Amino acid sequence: MFLQKLYEMKRLLIFAIPLLTLAACGPTLKVTHDVNSQANFSQYSTFAVYHPEVRGNARATVSELNRNRIDNGIVAAMMAKGYVQADTSTADLLVNPVAVVKQEKNVTAYTNYYNYGGFYRPYYWGGGMGMGSANTTFNVEKYIDGSLIIDVVDSRKRELLWQGVGNSQIDGPVKDPDTKISQAVAKIMESFPRKM
Repeated sequence: MFLQKLYEMKRLLIFAIPLLTLAACGPTLKVTHDVNSQANFSQYSTFAVYHPEVRGNARATVSELNRNRIDNGIVAAMMAKGYVQADTSTADLLVNPVAVVKQEKNVTAYTNYYNYGGFYRPYYWGGGMGMGSANTTFNVEKYIDGSLIIDVVDSRKRELLWQGVGNSQIDGPVKDPDTKISQAVAKIMESFPRKM
């Protein structure tokens, strides 16, 4: 129930292309994380990748191929930290990846002034009697903003324990998605606690 509510909140965002060109970003991938300070990670040893059922108007944001790459990256990252993969019905932790893609705009303005004169130099381009003119040009650039959110939940209590977010501007398709996506997932999962 908790994961379904969490997923329904996230699906309200505008989705577009099959993501994880996000992974192509290397150093420009911005990663943040948050952890439940009350969580005792020593009690967890197993995990499962979990995808809540999509309901209503929600659309898939990633292709099946990229979804599998993300899942494989999560499995590799969790196993490298000492956790054992299990079935969703028996796992201690459920790991839920959600991809969010939004169209964004960046607006810049450039003003070109033509008044080279003034009170003491009345001869200048663009006007008379000390009044200058200026021309302002606006440039609007559209880009795709992509995020991969990885939630780790206590399977019994349905409490969010940890969340990692990778965000980047997407400017083209990934050249080596198998490698790049697993690297992006590993970077997002880097701060997840190791099995104690």
